[in-house]
Amino acid sequence: MPRATDPVTGPAAGPFADLDAFLALPRLSGLTLSPDGSRLVTTVATLDRERTRWRGALWEVDPTGGRPAHRLTRGSAAEGSPAFVADGTLLFTSARRDPDTESKDDAPAALWALPVSGEARAVGSRPGGVATPLTARRGDRVVVTSSTLPGSDDATEGPTSDAARRTARKDAGVNAILHAGYPVRYWDSDLGPDEPRYLVADVPSEPAAGERFSCRWRDLTPTPGRRYDEASAALTPDGRELLTTETVFSGHGAQHVRVVAIATDDGSVRVVAEDPEREFGALSVSPDGRWVAAVAESVSTPTLPPRLRLVVVPVDGSAPARDVVADWDVWGAAPQWGPGSDELFLAVDDHGAAPVFRVALSDGSRTRLSGDAGAYGSLQVSPDGAHVFAVRSAVDAPPAVVRLDARVAGQEPVVLRGPTTVPDLPGSLTEVTATALDGSPLRAWLALPAGASDAAPAPLLLWIHGGPLGSWNAWSWRWNPWLAVARGYAVLLPDPGLSTGYGAEFLARGWGAWGDRPYTDLMAVTDAALERPDLDAARTAAMGGSFGGYMANWIAGHTDRFRAIVTHASLFALDQFGPTTDAAWYWSREMTQQMQAANDPAAHAAKIVTPMLVIHGDKDYRVPIGEGLRLWWTLNQQWSGDPAELPHRFLYFPDENHWVLTPGHTALWYETVFAFLATHVHGVPFRTPELLR
Repeated sequence: MPRATDPVTGPAAGPFADLDAFLALPRLSGLTLSPDGSRLVTTVATLDRERTRWRGALWEVDPTGGRPAHRLTRGSAAEGSPAFVADGTLLFTSARRDPDTESKDDAPAALWALPVSGEARAVGSRPGGVATPLTARRGDRVVVTSSTLPGSDDATEGPTSDAARRTARKDAGVNAILHAGYPVRYWDSDLGPDEPRYLVADVPSEPAAGERFSCRWRDLTPTPGRRYDEASAALTPDGRELLTTETVFSGHGAQHVRVVAIATDDGSVRVVAEDPEREFGALSVSPDGRWVAAVAESVSTPTLPPRLRLVVVPVDGSAPARDVVADWDVWGAAPQWGPGSDELFLAVDDHGAAPVFRVALSDGSRTRLSGDAGAYGSLQVSPDGAHVFAVRSAVDAPPAVVRLDARVAGQEPVVLRGPTTVPDLPGSLTEVTATALDGSPLRAWLALPAGASDAAPAPLLLWIHGGPLGSWNAWSWRWNPWLAVARGYAVLLPDPGLSTGYGAEFLARGWGAWGDRPYTDLMAVTDAALERPDLDAARTAAMGGSFGGYMANWIAGHTDRFRAIVTHASLFALDQFGPTTDAAWYWSREMTQQMQAANDPAAHAAKIVTPMLVIHGDKDYRVPIGEGLRLWWTLNQQWSGDPAELPHRFLYFPDENHWVLTPGHTALWYETVFAFLATHVHGVPFRTPELLR
């Protein structure tokens, strides 16, 4: 249904002024390159016919930039996870209807194959679905993950099959899970009773007319437990071994992550890299099969934040992990090999951007290839080593497929002819710099509306990023500042202490002291921004989600300078949050009792006088709903006036998670936020969104 006109700015043109138009913008993500370097494939999500969810489709982009992009798949269900087989066949996952079987739409995702010429066909399915296909550089071997109930075997039917066991639970009306260890939840998902297993098969060749060939899965991990949840994995070039991260559980609820190799012929496992002081991720195997590159994260302590290093390990496990570059934190990196197995390419958080670097394996020397302020991801290196393809975005640019010269430093990217167009922004992007109380340099992005001027200064919204280890350096569909800019607000996007891309010392300034330097950094950058004559210091608001929501709550208890505060999925009571979050083992490394007491927003709630909009989803397991409920009760308990005049609001989503992802709820989120800001920043009556009345 049409959205209400903004009560402050009135009707306006463009997709950022119209929530329906914004939600309809195509969303590009991911990239994969064919073995011969001639084809690039990306995924584009668009609204379905009912406008209730986004549905992905595969598109091909010409690496030379000569031909326009063209669509490859038009299934009735979402499609994604593209991966090429050595012969050029494109594999992908989809829950689309299989015309050769009795499968229905929205069945568990199956593996599909799209040959170089011809139509897609289903080649492998499982009762728990298949995901994340991995292919070998040589041959037709493929490995997938599939959720399987414990005790199930490889049988396709019968009482011991996964299908039969699932049917038995369904028929009995049972969804209970008996846990024998930690964790039990992850982000927005309950863990179990099924568990991720690795399955291997050879992709069947194109069948003759009237015949049907499908993958014959072999279970590589018949008793995995929770060891491969959220694992990173890669196949060796010959497909003989699967390199994967594996979680090792120990006493007191602790765990660490190591690298193992699983033989795809017999499922035997051997340890490749294990270090009690570091955990591994983002695996990539060299083209010659000798090395696995990874990102190694040091185990944090109450006083030391994690350090992320680019490392290489011999695939045969003959030597421990070696740092490729000394004293370089590679936040956000997913390393990719050059064709000669002598260099690596990766994008790393760096001062409000995420540029691409080329790193020599021999001496660790590195060259910054991209010279712009973009954030790069999904890197793909051409077989001849001449180019790097990537998905590039920026705070002021949605994702697009680009090409870089692998040998040129400080270059501008070549934007290829992709499947999406760039919408016109309702303003411009600039930077704000400041100096912290301890003398550290600070910076932020500032998104300015087109009409801001000395004569008509814009109200300021301080938007605080989550993480807490993160940075405002890329485009965000979920927290998009240009929607606020289209309504006349200037949006300040600062990177305070605990932000990545500014060096280990800058990050460590806020470790274990969330309410100290991160807070004073935010206030210092806000003060610097408000020195601009085109910003209105009398009309300001603050908002944040997750850790940004924590900071919003902390700000509310420490200053009344803002007219309104929006806090989404926020941490409020640290003694409650730490043991109830889905990853208590991780947060316990930093959240000592002393840290909780010194940085607890709940301890300062009595000082809150600023109107607050509290937003929380009940399926949020990272920041459980108890945080939002406790904050909401505290705000109500402290209000001594007429209950009908309570200035606070609580937007509750029973079925949403940490982010709020469905299109309808996303629109209501923005409508409610902008209505709340309009009331307290501009003084207009609160207008409840139509669907919430």
